[in-house]
Amino acid sequence: MSTFKIEGGHRLKGSIQPQGAKNEALQILCAVLLTPELVTINNIPDIVDVNKLISLLKKLGVKVEKIKQGTYTFQADDVNLKYLESDEFKVDGRGLRGSIMIVGPMLARFGKGYIPKPGGDKIGRRRLDTHFEGLINLGAKFRYSKEEQFYGVEADRLKGVYMLLEEASVTGTANIVMAAVLAEGRTTIYNAACEPYLQQLCKMLNRMGAKISGVGSNLLVIDGVEKLGGTEHTMLPDMIEIGSWIGLAAMTKSELTITNVSWDDLGIIPNVFRKLGITVEKRGDDIHIPAHVDGYEIQSFIDGSILTISDAPWPGFTPDLLSIILVVATQARGSVLIHQKMFESRLFFVDKLIDMGAKIILCDPHRATVIGHDYKSTLKATTMTSPDIRAGVSLLIAALSAKGTSIIQNIEQIDRGYERIDERLRAIGAHIERVP
Repeated sequence: MSTFKIEGGHRLKGSIQPQGAKNEALQILCAVLLTPELVTINNIPDIVDVNKLISLLKKLGVKVEKIKQGTYTFQADDVNLKYLESDEFKVDGRGLRGSIMIVGPMLARFGKGYIPKPGGDKIGRRRLDTHFEGLINLGAKFRYSKEEQFYGVEADRLKGVYMLLEEASVTGTANIVMAAVLAEGRTTIYNAACEPYLQQLCKMLNRMGAKISGVGSNLLVIDGVEKLGGTEHTMLPDMIEIGSWIGLAAMTKSELTITNVSWDDLGIIPNVFRKLGITVEKRGDDIHIPAHVDGYEIQSFIDGSILTISDAPWPGFTPDLLSIILVVATQARGSVLIHQKMFESRLFFVDKLIDMGAKIILCDPHRATVIGHDYKSTLKATTMTSPDIRAGVSLLIAALSAKGTSIIQNIEQIDRGYERIDERLRAIGAHIERVP
């Protein structure tokens, strides 16, 4: 177990390139199971969660070859179905929430898909109903062992159907889409998730021979095909990491350039940071954040009422960045209400920020009011523990802006989603050390 030792209060300078998108990678890697042909994937982030999934694919019998940093080939032409029901798989699959998305491809191609109750961030209930209800609609038989917490779906042949999803679950939509592309007939999915990463999955599947229309909307129409072929795919940059670096620049009064961000896929993310008073400049496909030496001021709504920033399914604001927004608001001029609608435990990390001197009122599990310091009172260094990926990076940003030396424990949570974060931060001037 390692920790981060961080000496805060230093300004950063330079450029940083975002890694490949974690949430896209978890979908795309599962999709290689849909074909026996070779699939090449570029810009894969070197992070714990993705590496765990690659290891899982290898144990399933997928041939994996690393071509260079970030580029791998995958060939699922000899899949080991026995591994799916082994005790080893029940341990391996439980360690990663993204493993749930192997179920749809395995069911579609091999007639069976199993998964233990997956792990992941402890951010509240994250039910799997959307995944399995969609697969049941396609004709799968569902079974669940309560003692082993082991799920299974089986079908001789899936059949297309119309379905209205109860929630626009990104991973749920991905699982259903990957199953439907090999189903017999037409599948229509209404209230489908339409995040850029889901769009990327659909575009990749279409290049493999799938017939998916409505990509980018919440109404997907999928005409099943007999088989899919190989392809090459490149991941988008990680929008959550991009938002993290915007927040880091503002909090540390640093001038930073975030390169190759794929502006067209960022949605409202830049404008939400602008509502906090942060200058977000578009320079080609880069983001430039000037040094906010005079601070930044939170806007109000048109009628003068306090600004509320809340999460919502795409094209709304992603819940993964609310933790960053909350931290950045602690040093702004003005106040903001953060409303985390989608997860009921994600705001509980604010007690660490309060210990550092932040003015935050936790109204309930879903809402927190932040009264900004306007740098009149800096955050104080402390020792804290990272509860999940996004809260962990938020605490890291707070520590980099704080006066004194902070210690962050349980940094394995941060490593799950951020590639070599300490090395990359040192390259732009951060005083951060990984301590065994």
